[in-house]
Amino acid sequence: MKSYYFIGIGGIGMSAIARYFMHEGCAVGGYDRTPSTLCDQLAAEGADIHYEDSVEAIGAQFRDPASTTVIYTPAVPADHSELCWFRANGFRVVKRSQALGVLTEGKYTMAVAGTHGKTTTSTLAAWLNRSVTGGGSAFLGGISKNFSNNLVLGGGNRMVVEADEFDRSFLQLHPDVAVITSADADHLDIYGTHQAVKEAFAQFAAQIRHGGTLIIKSGVDVAVRNDRIKVWTYSCDEPCDFYASDLRLREGGYYVYDIVTPSGTIKNCTTGIPGLVNVENSIAATAMLWAAAQHEGVPVDEDRLREGLASFCGVKRRFEFYVNTPQQVYMDDYAHHPRELLATITSIRAMFPGRRLTALFQPHLYTRTRDFCDGFAEALSHADEVVLLPIYPAREEPIEGVTSQIIARAVSVPCRIVERERLAETVAAMHTDVVVSFGAGNIDACCQALDEVARKKIQNSEFRIQN
Repeated sequence: MKSYYFIGIGGIGMSAIARYFMHEGCAVGGYDRTPSTLCDQLAAEGADIHYEDSVEAIGAQFRDPASTTVIYTPAVPADHSELCWFRANGFRVVKRSQALGVLTEGKYTMAVAGTHGKTTTSTLAAWLNRSVTGGGSAFLGGISKNFSNNLVLGGGNRMVVEADEFDRSFLQLHPDVAVITSADADHLDIYGTHQAVKEAFAQFAAQIRHGGTLIIKSGVDVAVRNDRIKVWTYSCDEPCDFYASDLRLREGGYYVYDIVTPSGTIKNCTTGIPGLVNVENSIAATAMLWAAAQHEGVPVDEDRLREGLASFCGVKRRFEFYVNTPQQVYMDDYAHHPRELLATITSIRAMFPGRRLTALFQPHLYTRTRDFCDGFAEALSHADEVVLLPIYPAREEPIEGVTSQIIARAVSVPCRIVERERLAETVAAMHTDVVVSFGAGNIDACCQALDEVARKKIQNSEFRIQN
């Protein structure tokens, strides 16, 4: 039996590949730094997982280099003892991105790249494939609420993948159709400069296969040096190849709109999740579907497309509503970059005009906080009140002088810093209306408690009215 050992198995991208190999009947095991819901699920499905960096903890079925391939995430340090042991003993050791590149060979690959927006867009593209064609597979960067998974296995040749720019991972892919949602300055600990980030995206676009299609958000500054492909632009509301027109806001932040395409207009579309940012994501996903249909020489079934958009339930931790009432709103979002924060806060302001917005934010990584502290402060200042948590370090060691305080002192609205363990009780004591938690760390561990806080406030409000 073939065996696959994952170093960093609990990562969202790693776990999808692990699930794929378990589905194929292979032995799967691995290490992760901390237990998580994903790790618990993988273990329940049959994976052999441990949480101590120890060569002795590696299971017997993963100790033969003739049958075991080792897959690791670049977030793991180079001196990780298990990684070093596998390399020293002749195992085939590959990055997650290399494994994903191999899995897409022979498939019609639909890749979504961008410094933000890629998870929702790729998940929606996977759902539209299923809704419109009944098939399609996908490796996703989040847990799809429609599929209840980050791995989608279906018939046909279409495969959607999230193309991650971290560590230049997406350069292992050679897609047939690709979306670039954004190319903002990010991961500067790896790239060094914003120009280097944009150059990596240009390389990604250059790797689209002959006769393929690039779908790029209007205004994104990425050089396209590939004359063998079609290039389409998209926007939420700016006329280009694919865009939304006649936008109408409904109760709860949902939009009805028309999608203008190069071959006509699809009237009266709506997404199953609210927010203007998700209208934009739906335009990109629709353009991907259009490109795949052209490749296959079949028209898009517009009725099924509308049904797919309307039945899309979103992704865990992406614009995820827990409570949405006239008395209280609580939602959670993965935003961890200033542009993401600003886009989400702007969408929320449009959805709930005139209501008081409280932003709860956990900065992610010391380097990102250092590089973008002013941008974080500017974005958060569009809220009415801000609560910051200490920085979530992930793979990094502390940097002297880099704390949440460097954001707090530049925020122009009332701002406080609290420990994560005190977040729910802090919010419970505040006068709140619309509350949003942001971050890519472990702030999501507070979601259930914050949900309960919002519901108790609704109950107290109703009690006061009745009495």
